[in-house]
Amino acid sequence: MNLALTTSYALVVTLLIATPGPVVALVINTASAAGSKKALQTAIGANGASLALIVAAAAIISGAAVLQPETLRWISILGCLYIGWLAISAIREHAAVPNEAQQGRRLQQGGWLKGFLVGISNPKDILFFVALFPQFIQVTESFATSMGLLAAIWVALDLLILGAYIFVLGKVLSIRYRRWIALVSAVLLLGIAVAGLVYNLAT
Repeated sequence: MNLALTTSYALVVTLLIATPGPVVALVINTASAAGSKKALQTAIGANGASLALIVAAAAIISGAAVLQPETLRWISILGCLYIGWLAISAIREHAAVPNEAQQGRRLQQGGWLKGFLVGISNPKDILFFVALFPQFIQVTESFATSMGLLAAIWVALDLLILGAYIFVLGKVLSIRYRRWIALVSAVLLLGIAVAGLVYNLAT
């Protein structure tokens, strides 16, 4: 195994995952509104989506599948609309004064299914993986072993970094700040959805 190449890949992945995006925003929102357990379920769902996209990318790299750009574009548009709907729902809830009924509804936020749907909602990530993995595919002499190793590193770092976000919100920051963090993350989520929608409609 090429340790230098593996280390470089791990550093790139760490920077990519830690950068705020729709999954990070959703996890932060869920951790602030519904607690660490629900946020962890959301992170696991998003992680499963990443794994599914990695498998699809591996199939493309190996020549087993070809995706039509127009199909990707329309799935991306639907994904942006879904993310936007989640964001608007969260903004409406967090902007209002909390009461017992709202607290009960907050327990329904997040979860593995929402995490998976947000994670899978941008199938263009497949193209990102297709572009990323060939740069590091020589970590071992076997294509299958290399893809397995790269996927395992991605999954491990993904859970570790999202877990760090959840820990900070659940153990470090006071409850007083969590509502505002949830509101900001929901606005960020909406901005990402709008930007993605504009991009997809313009191309």
